[in-house]
Amino acid sequence: MTDRPAILIMQRHLAPLTAFLDGAYTVYRFWEGPPVEAREDIRAMVVAGEFELDKHLIESLPRLELIACFTSGYDGIDVDWCREKGLPVTHAPGVNHEDVADHALGLVLSARRRITEGDRALRAGQWTPDAKTITPSLNHLRVGVVGLGLIGEAVARRCEALRMRVAWWGPREKEAPWPRAASLEDLARDSDVLVVACRADENNRGLISGAVIEALGPDGLLVNVARGQLVDEDALIAALRAGKLGHAALDVFETEPTDPARWADVPNTTLTPHTAGATNEAVQGMLGLLLENLSAHFEGRPLKTPVE
Repeated sequence: MTDRPAILIMQRHLAPLTAFLDGAYTVYRFWEGPPVEAREDIRAMVVAGEFELDKHLIESLPRLELIACFTSGYDGIDVDWCREKGLPVTHAPGVNHEDVADHALGLVLSARRRITEGDRALRAGQWTPDAKTITPSLNHLRVGVVGLGLIGEAVARRCEALRMRVAWWGPREKEAPWPRAASLEDLARDSDVLVVACRADENNRGLISGAVIEALGPDGLLVNVARGQLVDEDALIAALRAGKLGHAALDVFETEPTDPARWADVPNTTLTPHTAGATNEAVQGMLGLLLENLSAHFEGRPLKTPVE
């Protein structure tokens, strides 16, 4: 048994956390195949919330006491199941929602004003004296926000400041300065741009269905900065190929990393590799909360940001 609390980091892209944890903890990395005897030592698991929690692995760790989610979102974690097992779950809320909203607005600007397309055309020598790209103005653009949590509200504020008309939809009423649509399809039908900003869970997988995409229509733009599983990706690709949706600007995908071949011949897309919330400042904030939650747990103090 180790002298220091042992921690298991689950996802490879979280490997840089090792440098910040090594001083106080014995760190194992799942992808390196920890030795069998480590199973008896591991007391905390560090995970990225978008990945499904390995319940079989958890049940094989007899001393596991804490699931520490590095990210704000924790949709891959069955919190109720963890609670039944006596495992508290922590996460990093309120750290990167403004950055995600910035990215969402960037996707709207890039798609509507054809910024990425213009860059490619210029580099290909397609800017000639008789060629001029005309794009729609943002003025009075109708933006529908799906989910009015921290990210959704931040998106709405930005769009309003840029002279856009904002509405929203969510499954529950809440007080807001923008009107709530009667249904998601109504919101899509009355929007030029639909921004997906809600939390994902098993109950809303495929929320942005073929019917919602059809309601958004051939001139509509779908922006997703939430989770890939919220969108019926097959229906989305089919609609883009058939010209039934104007454009899709996506930072998240059903499977990550997404297969680039899946998108190779899909028209009218702006794609980024799940980077909306990945700023230097946000990562520092998430790291700080992770370290605070770990130290609080092992020192017997209340957790800083538990998932309630």
